[in-house]
Amino acid sequence: MSSNNRNKNLEKLEELKRKREHILQMGDPKAIEKRRKKGQMTARERIDYFFDPGTFVEIGMHVKHRTTAFGMDKREIPAEGVITGFGKVGGKNVVVASEDFTAMAGTFGEYHGKKFTRAIEFAKDNGWPFVGMNDSGGARLQEGMDTLESYGWLFKAQILASGIIPQIALLMGPCLGGQAYHPIMQDFLIQTKNTGYMGIAGPAFVKTQTGEEISLDDLSGYKAHAIKSGQTHIVAEDDKDALDKAKELLSFIPSNNKEKPPRIATKDNPDRKIPDLIDLLPEETYQPFDMFEIIKRIVDDGYFFETLGLHAKNIITGFGRFNGRTVGIVANQSWHKGGCLDIDSSDKSARFIRFCDLFNIPLVTLHDCPGYLIGSKQDWGGILRHGAKLLFAWADATVPLIAVMVRKSFAGAHYGMLDKAIGADFVFAWPTAQVTIVGAKTAASVIFAKEIKKAENPEDVRSKRIEEFSELYENPYKAAERGYVDDVIMPEDTRAIINKTLDALENKKVARPWRKYSNINL
Repeated sequence: MSSNNRNKNLEKLEELKRKREHILQMGDPKAIEKRRKKGQMTARERIDYFFDPGTFVEIGMHVKHRTTAFGMDKREIPAEGVITGFGKVGGKNVVVASEDFTAMAGTFGEYHGKKFTRAIEFAKDNGWPFVGMNDSGGARLQEGMDTLESYGWLFKAQILASGIIPQIALLMGPCLGGQAYHPIMQDFLIQTKNTGYMGIAGPAFVKTQTGEEISLDDLSGYKAHAIKSGQTHIVAEDDKDALDKAKELLSFIPSNNKEKPPRIATKDNPDRKIPDLIDLLPEETYQPFDMFEIIKRIVDDGYFFETLGLHAKNIITGFGRFNGRTVGIVANQSWHKGGCLDIDSSDKSARFIRFCDLFNIPLVTLHDCPGYLIGSKQDWGGILRHGAKLLFAWADATVPLIAVMVRKSFAGAHYGMLDKAIGADFVFAWPTAQVTIVGAKTAASVIFAKEIKKAENPEDVRSKRIEEFSELYENPYKAAERGYVDDVIMPEDTRAIINKTLDALENKKVARPWRKYSNINL
């Protein structure tokens, strides 16, 4: 090679280095410094922290917008405001899109959307989880219809990837307007406490259109979504905590719908007895107790990763491990609304169940539920429609399904919390379980209403009938006699029995007639 040709090639290498260095510097230095004072990381710092060292490969670094209107021909937006690529997280391949608020506020334009869309399609095609790090000022209005159309590409891509690969959204900055739809449609949403915001419109637009005055925190902060709307699954203290929680979540779930969930080594004996488990229950069945204490005692090493923990607290959902294998857990929490199922808890449970079923994660339920919540507020809000989502979720599920009836398993909640008829592979009951259509007091007030009314001493008759019904039906043995409960077990054996049945169901296969999908009551 001649010296002239070599010099030209070296010049090209230097040009590439300059371009790369310029892009890597990202957007406005003042914006970067302002973020750091607020405790926020930059888009590239987030990627560096998230991925295993030296594994990240960037895609689309040199992509540029093509808009010339409104001075955009003079506007430079490094990496088009979003960094996309792939690498390893805990040894597992993961694809990412990390929005850069320092580059024109991370606004979502045509090529920003194309990069985001390509990342999700690449993740789907490879069978790798996708993580979106959302931090954007919203739609890039200067690009008009091109911006609008790019949202559609992204929405379709992530919907078509849904159920094929897990999708996790990290809400680390603002995410307002139409842009908020793409994190909300992903499987799990992690929101930072003080910097993450999500809403269909910001406070200024809300005031203009409706006259309502409300702060950004109240309208779009973590309390709005982790507690009230039930759209934020996990709350994080800051950027690092959000990234750590995403890593933790990834450790529980498979990379795609064709894989089994990860199984890790554990020193916790799968047959470990738990003698004090029965002591957690109060003597009176109307008294509440903390179901978390049972969960922590039966799972490996007492470790439970809760989802939607601040919303619909009458139901508990999350991941634990049994003998190293990931299991989804759904349990009633009697400290809240007596553990009843209502509109919010039905939605919360059904979505969790369907995620687990899509990604081959066995499910275990712990019953202590007196029924679906009644009254005009629930009826008019659609409790029948929302409650039916649970029935669809259980009946559609093909993963191993195990139910443990700890206390109450009444009425519609009996199958809303998973019973034999709706699809459970195994149903076990503690001797403290009450498995019946309604409680004795309710039954007596209906069945014996006339007798009680006509009696010389109504209260004596009422008490007698309540006692008779309770002795006959408020126990697990009638259900066991009919085969609806597989066994009445000693509480101390709960962990061992769950592990043995999970072993038995390891290779469960279900064949169903062809259909597109069930017409679930949405």
